[in-house]
Amino acid sequence: MEEIKMAKYRKLSRTSSQRKALLRGQVTQLLVNGKIVTTEAKAKEVRKIAEGLIALAVKEKDNFEEVTVTAKVARKDKDGKRVKEVVDGKKVTVYDEVEKKIKKDSASRLHARRQMLKVLYTAKESDGTKKGTKTIDVTNKLFDEIAPKYADRNGGYTRIVKIGQRKGDGALEVLLELV
Repeated sequence: MEEIKMAKYRKLSRTSSQRKALLRGQVTQLLVNGKIVTTEAKAKEVRKIAEGLIALAVKEKDNFEEVTVTAKVARKDKDGKRVKEVVDGKKVTVYDEVEKKIKKDSASRLHARRQMLKVLYTAKESDGTKKGTKTIDVTNKLFDEIAPKYADRNGGYTRIVKIGQRKGDGALEVLLELV
């Protein structure tokens, strides 16, 4: 009797490093923007990874404790520059002690966060200028925005909508979006 072998994943006609980079980029953009347009084969692979990350975020979303810590913060003047004092002939920065509330992840949530960081890139959001570019913490977005939205849902966090054929090569294009 002949054995039928099923592929574990699509190779997408790329080397493993290229494929990994492509999928990481598309998963990151899907989570940042909520939707991406891509080919059907890529969308099905991206969906697998994204659903796993969202499921992980949903499982660990409330697994932290709020802790108050005292932190030293440099004192700043009206221009935002650090205030310096002369002590023993040297200029030293003046620090103030500030109480801050931080979220302290439990061990399993920290592990989940690191698993996510293995897949996701750091996303940048720009307003057109170089100075206006700010980095988005995609893992925080997963825990704080995306996970609460899907807390009462068991899987099926994404939807694939067929758009039509691409003009250049006739590949079937789809819209992959978060439900």
